[in-house]
Amino acid sequence: MSSESSPSIHITSQTPLLPAIRSWEIYLLDQGKSPYTVRAFQNDLQLLAGYLPPDRAIGAISTRDLNNFLNWLQQGRGVPCSPKSLSRRITSIKSFFRWLHQSGRILVDPAEKVVQQSVISPLPTVLTDEEVEKVLEVANGYRTAKKPDARPYTLLLLLLSTGIKKGECLSIQTNHIDLEAPGGPILFVRYASPRNRYKERKIPLPEEWVAAYQEYLIQYQPKDVIFPWSPRRLEYLLEDIGEEAGLEKHLSFDMCRWTCALRDWKSDMNREHLRQKLGISKIQWREVSMKLKQLSQLDEKTTKPG
Repeated sequence: MSSESSPSIHITSQTPLLPAIRSWEIYLLDQGKSPYTVRAFQNDLQLLAGYLPPDRAIGAISTRDLNNFLNWLQQGRGVPCSPKSLSRRITSIKSFFRWLHQSGRILVDPAEKVVQQSVISPLPTVLTDEEVEKVLEVANGYRTAKKPDARPYTLLLLLLSTGIKKGECLSIQTNHIDLEAPGGPILFVRYASPRNRYKERKIPLPEEWVAAYQEYLIQYQPKDVIFPWSPRRLEYLLEDIGEEAGLEKHLSFDMCRWTCALRDWKSDMNREHLRQKLGISKIQWREVSMKLKQLSQLDEKTTKPG
């Protein structure tokens, strides 16, 4: 985008913060940024605008102002600010003032010297091999009950085999599963938005899942979406399986995803293939692979004979 057509053309160092934030929003949307990302950035900057005096011009905002604001978020606002939220808000501030500086609207970038606080979230909770066997046994028990129900096993084994996310699971349609594929049954993870096309992928499906899935189709006859229930309903289903298996852990979509990833990691799956199976970017993979390595090392320590 040329400087003549940029939304920052009417912004000067004397412009108050709110109009400048609005121009930045237009710029981000023009650049094709996700509306969710733009909204998060907007909310972060709105907090800054509410903290500073309303007549404070963007050119008069200093590094000290920004650091005082960040301290207020953590200690003076009275609302919890998690490390992850703080890190994102610092990113929002840095991106905004970098844009103003690079477009020539302010002479000095006050956010340049604000220290970015990178956050690595805690290690996820995963199932042990023994726990995987327990929950699958419970889920499989529903298939042979007096009133057979293949849904628990079909859902659980799909999650543990493919490592797909909750949103991806809820979006699966009947035509996304190809039981006649030349190399064996596959799940095609698809996205409606072109922006997420890089996450699309084909994941092999185990034969034992196919048998349960065919039973499930006969029992439930889904028309389009394979699991036509609310996210919360399926979450309850997983919780019930975990409780019946005697788990102290809270069985969830996320736990199944990480368990699948760790089992693949420990089986020495090609790391690039694993990244692609999980549908994550190379940047995301840095943190994910580090966590999988740590989880694998912890698992080795706990399973080593005394």
